[in-house]
Amino acid sequence: MTDADLLHESAHAARLRRHIAARIAAAGGWLPFDEYMQCALYEPGLGYYSAGARKLGAAGDFTTAPEMSVLFGRCLARHCAAVLEATGDGDVFELGAGSGRLAFDVLMAMQAMGCPPWRYLILEVSADLRERQQALLATLPGDLAARVSWVDEPPREPWRGALLANEVLDALPVECFVWRDGVLFERGVGVAQDGGSIDGRFIWSERPAPDSLRAEVERLGADAGTPWPQEDYASELCRRAGPWIGAVTSTMEQGVALFIDYGLPRREYYHPQRSGGTLRCHYRQRAHDDPFARPGMEDITAWVDFTRVAEAADEAGLEVLGFCTQAALLLGLGIESEVAAAGDERTRMQRAGEARRLMMPEEMGESFKAIALGRGCDAPLAGFLLQDLRGRL
Repeated sequence: MTDADLLHESAHAARLRRHIAARIAAAGGWLPFDEYMQCALYEPGLGYYSAGARKLGAAGDFTTAPEMSVLFGRCLARHCAAVLEATGDGDVFELGAGSGRLAFDVLMAMQAMGCPPWRYLILEVSADLRERQQALLATLPGDLAARVSWVDEPPREPWRGALLANEVLDALPVECFVWRDGVLFERGVGVAQDGGSIDGRFIWSERPAPDSLRAEVERLGADAGTPWPQEDYASELCRRAGPWIGAVTSTMEQGVALFIDYGLPRREYYHPQRSGGTLRCHYRQRAHDDPFARPGMEDITAWVDFTRVAEAADEAGLEVLGFCTQAALLLGLGIESEVAAAGDERTRMQRAGEARRLMMPEEMGESFKAIALGRGCDAPLAGFLLQDLRGRL
């Protein structure tokens, strides 16, 4: 990173800090964490996903599966092809398309299979990522490039086909809580007293949990099946997930929504030994747990409670068709045959290494899960035939 880049980053972070500090002051000195996270990630022109920082790949803050290997997109193309065959053709609708690499690989693979979608729709909230996507997808063969379009909201008209969301749920703003001496507190954000009212440091600030949050935490504890540790147990929850899933699938009249992310079923997510929660930040390929270090210049995420995703499916009139690890999903979708099909030994060895990164437990294979939510679609989903973890939800 050049000196000019560092100066730009510092100035950008300062603008967002002033904006958030003003929000905190207007709210009486305390802001719920989910509102802080919403500002830090999505504030127009200032938030991480609204600004121009490079996010993906080796030069960015984190690397996603599509950036690691073409194998990921080729496997998901097989999934999409099966869904479109079951729905009588249709569309692919991707949420948060990152650099556009997944869309590129899926479209090229579906074209090679002779079953490109009618449309490939992309909903992207980041202006700079949308530009990157448009630049990459413009290099597709003309007939494929013409199928791609960007939307600012889920389709209003009924559609059918496959919805893809890779590493999207983890970026939904979360509420944070902590147990101290048997009392439940909501964790929010304040400004350090020694920092002044505008440019000061942001700090964790706690208040007794309101009734609605207490009721939700008690429900989660009952579902998890173990009493909450009553001292210094911090975690988070995402009540926005249900309405969001309902909104993005509301007009899918027939099809399958596939969500892939790191996360756990509820009983494992809120295990007594997981006392620090799952909130993580990503900056220049390094992970840390201070969400106040560089607001607007780094990603903030939390693991996904996949039981909540299943609950959202019920509320939205969707059926949970499958739940498994990413490793099982990719094996079921033929990643081994994709490796074997490489044209030469050097490429085959490279692909084999990429496959290991995608599937090994110490890499992405176990921590990442896949869940399929369907409506009016009973297609056999090959990605979920090798492993069925729905009983753990």
